[in-house]
Amino acid sequence: MTTSPSEAPAEAPAEEDTAEAASPLADLANEIAGSIAGTAEVNFETAKVRVDPDRWVEALTAARDEHGLLFFSWLSAVDWRNEVAVGDKLTSEVEERYELLAAVSDLAEGRLIIYSTNLDRDKPTIASLTAIYPGANWHEREAAEMFGIDFRGHPQLEKLYLPEGFLGNPLRKSFPLLSREVKPWPGMVDVEGMPGQADEEEPAEEDAEA
Repeated sequence: MTTSPSEAPAEAPAEEDTAEAASPLADLANEIAGSIAGTAEVNFETAKVRVDPDRWVEALTAARDEHGLLFFSWLSAVDWRNEVAVGDKLTSEVEERYELLAAVSDLAEGRLIIYSTNLDRDKPTIASLTAIYPGANWHEREAAEMFGIDFRGHPQLEKLYLPEGFLGNPLRKSFPLLSREVKPWPGMVDVEGMPGQADEEEPAEEDAEA
């Protein structure tokens, strides 16, 4: 199933959205999803194919061998969590999980597909893509270090940034950011004036006394 954003009522979809749903990229996404029992969606000319984690390697192998998506761009993850260690709470609840994302494309037309799968919250683990796309090596190491995802079969799952002995995974929502416990995240409640603005709006102490 392919979905795309629309500003028109459901009974009268906008022409541009209809064109997007019928685009070659949407056709490719639907074809891929249908072949691996996944689902496809196209939003803002970006196609995402969601697959079961057990078919992750199978899906990406088919991407390379059957669909001509030879170029590996990136891999990362999203920690979907309702409770956060630091910062504002979410305005609406989400399904708690790790979402793993990988982007691959062809070398001729630039068609790019983002593959997505959900990993277990308590023990996120999945097979490595390094045997299919060697370029996934660095990205999987980063995701392992930052999110604590175990990529089975990775040849060298060692740290990239953090020193040996470092405890925790900094991009998990549960990881405490001590600097933000002292100063909250910038946002609606943390608005700083332009340089000199406070001096102009607030009278100096000696002026107030006069």
